[in-house]
Amino acid sequence: MTSVIVVLKGLVEFAGLLLIAQGVVRAISFGRHEQNPIYLALRFLTRPVVQAVRSITPAVIIDRHVPAVALFLLFCCWVGLILLKAWQFGAVG
Repeated sequence: MTSVIVVLKGLVEFAGLLLIAQGVVRAISFGRHEQNPIYLALRFLTRPVVQAVRSITPAVIIDRHVPAVALFLLFCCWVGLILLKAWQFGAVG
């Protein structure tokens, strides 16, 4: 069970870092991010996470903010997995 938690935590960390990198590349592209091949590759890699979050968020949240919501949800999952791992080893509770 511990190895499953560790793998899931690693996947969540990887997806979160990809979303952060996508935001950084967008910020330093000065409006030309749609022509940037690095941004396009990062958008391709983060598309499954962003689409999953889009499917569970209400329509009030605009598409532009969905990656930020995805990053927040990944952070919550990451903290939850850390607590689950600590609980499994008896460090919590």
